[in-house]
This record gives sequence, C-alpha cells and structure tokens, in this order.
Amino acid sequence: MTQAMASLYILLAIFLWSSLGIVIRLSGVAVHILIFYSVIVALIVQGIILSHKNYRKEIPEIKRLKYPMILGVIGLFNTFTFYYAYKYTSIANAVLTHYTAPVIVAFLAPVFLKEKITKRLIIIIIIASAGLWIMLNGFSFKEGHTAGIIAGIISGFTYAAIIIVIRIYSQDFHPLVLAFFSNIVIILLLAPFVREFPFNALGTFLVMGIVHSTIAPLLYFKGLKYVTANKTAVLGYLEPVSAIILSMIFMREIPGSSSIIGGMLIIASGYLTLKSK
Repeated sequence: MTQAMASLYILLAIFLWSSLGIVIRLSGVAVHILIFYSVIVALIVQGIILSHKNYRKEIPEIKRLKYPMILGVIGLFNTFTFYYAYKYTSIANAVLTHYTAPVIVAFLAPVFLKEKITKRLIIIIIIASAGLWIMLNGFSFKEGHTAGIIAGIISGFTYAAIIIVIRIYSQDFHPLVLAFFSNIVIILLLAPFVREFPFNALGTFLVMGIVHSTIAPLLYFKGLKYVTANKTAVLGYLEPVSAIILSMIFMREIPGSSSIIGGMLIIASGYLTLKSK
C-alpha cells in the first residue's frame, strides 16, 4: 500500500470520528454508559469478523495479548475524557483541546519510535500548531465549560500515548486484533459501573459501535502501518475542522473568526503532509 492510500484511510477515519460530538450530544446518555454499550456492539461485530477462518490465524498467543490490553487501558482514559469534553463544553473546545496531541507526539516520536524529524515536518507542525493556537483564542471559558476543557486536554495527552503505542505494535498485530482485545479491556473496566440499559439510545449505540468503534479504528490502524506517527498526528488536525463544520450544520454552534483562520492553517498543514514524500 502506498503512503498516499494509507493517508486516505486515516483521513476517512478522522472524518467519521469528527461526527462523534454530534452523536454524543444528541444521545442524552451518561458518558460511561455510552462507551460501554457502543463497545459491546463493536465487540460483537469484530468477533463475527474474527471468527472467519481468514482472520482466526491473526489471533496471537495469550502471552502477547498484554500489548492490546495496555492499549485498552489507555484507550478507555482517552475515550472517557474525550466524550466527557463533548458533553460538558462546546464541540469546538472539545476537539481543539484534544488536538494538543500532535505537538506531544512530535516530541515523543524521536524518543520512543526513533523517527527522524525533517525540516519539512517541523514547518508543517508549526503551521498546524499556529492554526490550533489561533483557534484557542476563540475559547469560551464560561461557567460550566472548565471541566470539559480540562477533560479535553487530558484526552490530548492520552491520545498522544495511543498514537505511540499503536505505532510500536501495529506491525505485529492485525488492526482488528488490536481493536477487539483493547475493547474487551474497556468492557471489563466499565462493567462494575453500569446498572441500566437506556433503550431509547439503542440506535446511538449501534452507530457508535459499528461506525466509530469498528470501521474508523480499523481504517486508522491500517493506515498507521504505513504512515509515520508524526504525519498521522498532523493529519489528525483535520478532525477539529471537520467537527466544527458539522457542529455548525447540525448544532448551530457558530465559531468565531479565529476558528476560521486557524482552520485554514490546519487544512494547509494537512495538504502539505499529503504532498510530502
């Protein structure tokens, strides 16, 4: 697979994830319940796929499952804080704080992945970071938003950790295996805290489980096999732009001029990443 095709896989996953804020807002369900039941749906779908003879051989021996399980623990922290941010601040605030991750990855990748940072990549990161900080100037720290914004920042740190961990182990595990066994860990950790099943949110669980927790991660993991962690992180900057546009259309959350200018810089950085060799 070419890097261009792998980048398209990642971009498609990012676009699917960018609709999460709207789904979460409209669900009216507590964050931990949303995660629990949507992941159960994802596990059922992924389990059916893994049961096929072409995929059964991808299941690793038990002692190697500790790596997807580590990913599951980090993934739960990331998902919970990200969903919490969506619930308790604006969609723009949630995704923009979440995307402090690429800057963190840029510093961690040389240490953990031994990836080289080229001059071109530094310029791309500077452009994308400038766009993010311009958008940050439009933040609304109104009463009740602080907790959501703090959660978004925490999700940014855990998202950076996920990118590093997946990049390390994606060559040794099939993407479906990583998603399936990390989701098992999430279910086990959340099960003691779930006491109800809101039938009115069944459609939400199905959409999140199939689209956001199965299709998007598989596309993302597949792309990460061929795209460096730093480039993946920069491509991820397109999610805030897409999420804000969707929030404008469906939630009538109109961003200020700073968000528009910052978004243009982010789009430019994503284009330069796709053009880089």
